[in-house]
Amino acid sequence: MAQEIRIQISDEAYEQLQRAAAEKHVPAEAYAGQVLDADLIKVRFLEGARSFINEHAEGFTERFGGPSAHRVDAA
Repeated sequence: MAQEIRIQISDEAYEQLQRAAAEKHVPAEAYAGQVLDADLIKVRFLEGARSFINEHAEGFTERFGGPSAHRVDAA
C-alpha cells in the first residue's frame, strides 16, 4: 500500500525537481517518489552487501587469499 508524506523544500529545489521531472515526462510529485524509492533501494542494497561481506569475508580469504602485498597498478 502506498503512503503519502508531505515535505517542504526550497523554491530552488522545487524548480530543479520540476525540470528533472519534465525531462522524464512525469509529474514532479511522481518523480520525487521515484527518486526517494531508488535512494532507499540503494541503501538496502549497500546494507545487504555490507552484511554479506561481514558474514563471508573470512571464508573468502581462506579460500582465495587476501589482497596481494605486492600490488602492481597499470600505468
